[in-house]
Amino acid sequence: MYSVLCPEKLGNKINFSNTTKRVRDVRRSLQLLREVWIKVGLEKLENYEGVAVKALLDSGATDLFMDTAFMKEKGFRMERMKKPLLVKNVDRTINIGGAITHQVECNMFFKGHIKRVRMDVCNLGKTEVILGMPWLAAHNPEID
Repeated sequence: MYSVLCPEKLGNKINFSNTTKRVRDVRRSLQLLREVWIKVGLEKLENYEGVAVKALLDSGATDLFMDTAFMKEKGFRMERMKKPLLVKNVDRTINIGGAITHQVECNMFFKGHIKRVRMDVCNLGKTEVILGMPWLAAHNPEID
């Protein structure tokens, strides 16, 4: 599972001249017992073009994430964040994708509901979208 941890609890001390001290570790366990995927619709704000995607539900993630390659392939418009966020792997090494520097804002459709969301853009590998606790808390989906 991906999780975003508080750097103070990990003892991370980061010195970057042009970045913030905020650090988030994006993690995925090596062996998942069960993955939960749902289909959602994402709509671009500038032209209302829709894209269907399978999203991974992750109660350990404290935000919403979109994969960089998926974002580019589908043509979502990204916005630069005021302060980048350092991304670390499960083994505490810096993610090959580097810091999270951009977000995507779009409309998300799920079971007749629509909500405008912001997703952090980073390298997620084969996963296109991760919906973390903010989304789960707001929607409280029923899962079989």
